Amino acid sequence: MTFKRIALIHIILFLVVLIFSVHPWYFLMLTVAQLLFVPLILRSILIRENRLYFYFAIPAFIAVAILQTTANTKWDVLLAAVYLLFTFVVAVYGFGRFIRRGFAHLEEFSIDAGMMYLFIGGIWFFASIAEIDTGFSPILTWLTGIHFHYSAFLLPIFIGFLGRLHKTTAYKIICTIILIAPIVVALGIAFSPWLELVSVLLYIIGIYGFIVLAIKATFTSTLQKAFVLTSFGSLGVTIVFSLLYATGVSSIGIDFMLRFHGFFNCILFALCGVVGWSISIPPSKDKGWQFPISNIRGKSINGEKILSNNLGTASYDGLVDNMDMYVDRQSTPSTIIDFYENTKGYRLFSEVHWHTWFKPFAAVYKLISRKVQQLNLPYSNKQMEMTGDIVAIEDGRTKTRAWIRKIDKEVVFVALYSFHQNNNKTFMNIALPLPWSSMIGILELHQKHEKLLLTSKGSSDSDPGIYLAFRQYVFKLPLQEQFLIEEIKEGELRAKHQMRIFSLPFLTINYVINRSENFI
Repeated sequence: MTFKRIALIHIILFLVVLIFSVHPWYFLMLTVAQLLFVPLILRSILIRENRLYFYFAIPAFIAVAILQTTANTKWDVLLAAVYLLFTFVVAVYGFGRFIRRGFAHLEEFSIDAGMMYLFIGGIWFFASIAEIDTGFSPILTWLTGIHFHYSAFLLPIFIGFLGRLHKTTAYKIICTIILIAPIVVALGIAFSPWLELVSVLLYIIGIYGFIVLAIKATFTSTLQKAFVLTSFGSLGVTIVFSLLYATGVSSIGIDFMLRFHGFFNCILFALCGVVGWSISIPPSKDKGWQFPISNIRGKSINGEKILSNNLGTASYDGLVDNMDMYVDRQSTPSTIIDFYENTKGYRLFSEVHWHTWFKPFAAVYKLISRKVQQLNLPYSNKQMEMTGDIVAIEDGRTKTRAWIRKIDKEVVFVALYSFHQNNNKTFMNIALPLPWSSMIGILELHQKHEKLLLTSKGSSDSDPGIYLAFRQYVFKLPLQEQFLIEEIKEGELRAKHQMRIFSLPFLTINYVINRSENFI
C-alpha cells in the first residue's frame, strides 16, 4: 500500500477510537502515537517491509483500538501482549539494520536506536495494562510508556532524518547526547531523581542544538522546514517545563504537565514532525560496503595452519610490491619505502603497552588469544623480537600475502595483506582470520612531512575502518587504529601503533625496525 493510503486508514482508525473511547482523555496521548505516529514513521523507514505491517502491525493496532474503546476485560493482558510483540519485532528490525552496517552512519544508528527503544515503550505499556507492580504509581508507569514512544522513538528517528540532510561534527556530539538520554531517564526513574534532572539537562542541550542544526539545514521545501522547525521548537518549550517539574517547582504538577505536554508533544512535536518529514523522506547515504573481503574464515584455533588450504604460487618479499600506489616515492624516506617492499629483510622489536584501564580485560583476553593464535599480544611491556615470514595466499582478493609474526615461536599475528581502489584512492586492505569470521582493516596512507601515517579513520562515507565480516554481514566496529612510522636513519625505523575503542586509547605498540645485516 502507498503511504497516503496507510495514512488515511490510520487517521480514520484513530478518529473512530477518539469517538468511542471509554477511558480518560489523556490516555489518547499514547493511543495517537500507537495508531498514527508510529505506523506512519515506520512506513517511512521500512518502505518494502510489508510483512511487518500485515503480520504484526495490523493485529497490534487493532488490539490497541479495542483496549481504548472497551472497559476492563479479561482479554486486556492478551491484547497488550499483541502490541508488545509488535514493538519487539520492530526492535529486531532496528537491530538487524544495525548489524548489517555496524558503527557507521550515526544518523542511521539514531533511527535504529529509535526502533529498538520502542520495545521498551511496549514493555511499559504492557506493565500499565497488566497492572504489574513496577514500584511506581500507575500514572507514572503509563507516562514512562509515553516517554519511550515520543522522546525515545520519534525523536531519534527525526534526528536521524535530519542527519541525512545535515551532518556535522556538532551533529555527532548532539546526536550522541540524545541517544544516551533515554537510558539516563530510565536509570533516574529506577534509582535517583538527580539522574532524572541530568537526563533533562541532556535533553535541553540536545534539543536546542538540533533547533540550531535544523535552521542551518537545507530542506526540499520551505513548507517542510517550517514543519520540522515547529516540531523541534515545541520541544524547546516543553523541555523547560520538564526541568521545572524535575526541580520540584510546586506550581508544575502532573495535571499541568499532562495538559501542557499533551498539546505540545502530540500536536506540535509529533504531528508536525510526522507531516514535515513525510513531505520528503531524506534518502540514506548508506550504500553498503563495496570493498573486496577475504574469503578466508578462521576456526577455533587459527595460527599459520589456517592458511594451509589457501597457499598461492607467487613469491613476495614485502607487504607491498610497489609503494608508488600509495605515496610519492621521491618525498617519502627511502627506508620506509624499502621496509614495505622488502619486509623480509627487516627485524622487528616490539614493546606492547596496554593502557591501565584496559589491563584487566587484556589479562582475560590473553587467555583466549593464546588458544586462538590470533591477535595474541603479550601482556608484558618488555621489548621482544617479532619473527616471521611472508607467504602468498589465494583468498579472492588481489595479490594477497600473509604476514605471519611470532614471538618465541608463538604466533602473534596472521595478517593477510592486499589492496583495493575506490574513488581514485588506493587503500591497504588487511584481513585477520578469527573464529568463523574475519577482522578487516582498511587503512588510508598519508605522508606527514618525513613520516608515514596509516590510519583507519576516515569519513563515514569512505572505506577506512575496522570491520568484522561474518557470513554475509560486514559490521563496522567502534575501533580505530593508526600506525605512525618514521625513519631515524638509513636502515632504521621507529613506529607507533595505537588502538582505540569508542575513541578511548587502550593499546599502544612501539616498534624498533632495523634492516637485517644479512640483507645489506
